[in-house]
Amino acid sequence: MGNAISLAMGTGDGHLHESTQPSEDPQELQDLRGYRTPRNTSLSRVHVDEAEPLLPGGVRSARSLHKAGGTRGDPQSRGGAPPARPTETTPALVLQILVPFLLAGLGTVSAGMLLDLVQHWEVFQEVTEIFILVPSALGLKGNLEMTLASRLSTAVNTGKMETARERRSLIIGNLSLKQLQATVLGLLAALMAIALGWMAEGQMPFNHALLLCSVSLATAFMASLLQGVIMVALILGSKKLGINPDNVATPLAASFGDLITLAFLASFSRWFYGCLEPYSYVLVLVNVVLLCLIPLWVAISSRQPASRILLRKGWEPIITAMLISSLGGLILDKTVTNANLAGIIIFVPVINGIGGSLVSIQCSRIATALHIGSSPGEVPEGRKGPCRACHMFFGSGANHRSAQVLFLLVIPGQLIFLYTIHLMEGAHTVPTPFFLFIFLAVALLQVYFLLCVADWLVPWLWQRGKDPDSFSIPYLTALGDLLGTTLLSLAFLLFWWTGEPISTSFEWFGRT
Repeated sequence: MGNAISLAMGTGDGHLHESTQPSEDPQELQDLRGYRTPRNTSLSRVHVDEAEPLLPGGVRSARSLHKAGGTRGDPQSRGGAPPARPTETTPALVLQILVPFLLAGLGTVSAGMLLDLVQHWEVFQEVTEIFILVPSALGLKGNLEMTLASRLSTAVNTGKMETARERRSLIIGNLSLKQLQATVLGLLAALMAIALGWMAEGQMPFNHALLLCSVSLATAFMASLLQGVIMVALILGSKKLGINPDNVATPLAASFGDLITLAFLASFSRWFYGCLEPYSYVLVLVNVVLLCLIPLWVAISSRQPASRILLRKGWEPIITAMLISSLGGLILDKTVTNANLAGIIIFVPVINGIGGSLVSIQCSRIATALHIGSSPGEVPEGRKGPCRACHMFFGSGANHRSAQVLFLLVIPGQLIFLYTIHLMEGAHTVPTPFFLFIFLAVALLQVYFLLCVADWLVPWLWQRGKDPDSFSIPYLTALGDLLGTTLLSLAFLLFWWTGEPISTSFEWFGRT
């Protein structure tokens, strides 16, 4: 899926070559990817790859443009080098990451509180398979929203959103593609939940299956549409304010992504459950209408260069990530229905959301550095070789500093979010020291593992001609969901086995 693109007008090896055939116009080949080269410049080194530029009118890295002998193709001929990026100081890096990170954490805390509330609704009690949908639905944030944020952040940092035409093509193409992917993923997530529920229980009533399909499709469609519009506005706002979108876009996507998705999931579950017996045809109609929109999204996204490549080759990571998230959903379903593990559900979005937000920032930054500093398939010497667990934490480069900052944010951030949960629950209890120790250990282990995998995975994908903006974040957020849910479930099993409570009552202004 992620191999270099073979074009009908090329040689089939992913490169465009000069040809003596009348049907292959060199000017047409140049305009296809938005480049103009001098008339006497050979096109034999112009490489059209899935990883670069992915977006129309894009700027190649300085190295690949030098090889191609080309310059950026716009009417003003702005030159072949990406716009210079200002030096990023450590205080500026911390400030730009900290505010979105705290907002993301508050969003995940709110999502956890909402999930803790709705788990007692009748529909969640009767159709427990909905819990299998929760990680898959929240995974749309990593599969679609964060991926979109990373792609557009890279486009901004490499000068691919300078003109109104470029912005329009990027936005229309990416949003239509995202709606298509959301619909397909919503259907697949429902089918996966039905299959896992049937295997776990030995049966699956038809009305439950119909409800799962309707809830999953409607949630994916509406959440993706609303979050996509918000994300585009955030990227354009960051660009206008001179803020590096790599540092703010993905955590802000996480901040409202979990809450919006869970709100839609809970609302549609309740509404459709009320229609299930008297008006079941409403659920059928919802499914038919949303599925019939698929050809429309295909037609729109196929017309835009920004999304045409991903329309054909961008399905592997998001479908694989959805399957991984569904396994986490099965674990969540079993733990929520276990009375001995009561209280776990409120912490699941916090653990998974924070881990996904932090690793997404690092992925986006590494991907941008590769887009700017090297050609597709060429990895800097320092990033070649197998994964080195501690490599990212000992260095002076910008991405080394960001990895250190992200890892150091875990403990203070999680303490703030745990205290926020404590306040939102009425401040009648306080977490025990044993719970705090285990919870923070789980959070540190999850983030450390994800950052190590990101440090290896992003250059590995780039070396194989796959765009890390589109491939790495779905894999890592899904892996983070599965790892976080598993570790948290094991932690609560430890609490139950040792008899240690997760919180204790305390006296506060005369109350107990």
